[in-house]
Amino acid sequence: MNDRASEVRSTASAAEWRQRVDLAACYRLVALFGWDDLVFTHISARVPGPEHHFLINPYGLMFGEITASSLVKVDLQGRKVVASPHDINPAGFTIHSAIHAAREDAQCVLHLHSTNGVAVAAQEDGVLALSQHSMFVLASLAYHDYEGLALVEDEKPRLVRDLGDKRFLMLRNHGLLTVGRTVAEAFVAMYFFEKTCEMQVRALAGGARVRRIPAPILAGAPAQWEQVTHGSGGDLAWPALLRRLDRESPGYRD
Repeated sequence: MNDRASEVRSTASAAEWRQRVDLAACYRLVALFGWDDLVFTHISARVPGPEHHFLINPYGLMFGEITASSLVKVDLQGRKVVASPHDINPAGFTIHSAIHAAREDAQCVLHLHSTNGVAVAAQEDGVLALSQHSMFVLASLAYHDYEGLALVEDEKPRLVRDLGDKRFLMLRNHGLLTVGRTVAEAFVAMYFFEKTCEMQVRALAGGARVRRIPAPILAGAPAQWEQVTHGSGGDLAWPALLRRLDRESPGYRD
């Protein structure tokens, strides 16, 4: 562990450090899966405890470079609450702070500009019931119309209104967003969201008529999601994902 990591770990609670490790792992996994967009998207997580403090990526680091100690701790206004050599992207935290403030269960907010996600976000009908993966997304999906770069505070109430109590949010012409009670839950949700979009793009590109999943089958998707993911916590897949990171992208725990 380097000096910076030792310094941050010595001042963080055990719960905060675990959250830092999970969030750094999430950034590394997004890079590993090829969903990153240079340095321009964000994943945030709430620091456990009574304060409304959050962790977010240092602006300028690639997702594959992020470590537990390099994450920046900020308040709901995006102000650093612990000294850090890094700044954050104010546009990124506009979206995240709005959702964290409105949703107690949104302990992690994951936002991407993935190619497949933006492609489907640009399609008028959004997510179609074309795959088994899409059933789980459609069971808890909301949409938010594009209003330009997320720099204006005035957009926050509309963003919160459109998300409501849903787990998945498609930002029209912009990208994908998931919320989770844990970092693991937000990541697993994003895996299903991104995979749904990838499958839709390929199905439509084939040129043949597509077959949609019937509505009665879609109606049973929420209960099936809970069963398949062991309560939507993502805990089933997360340990295996961390083992993969330890093999392919070690160092995120520093």
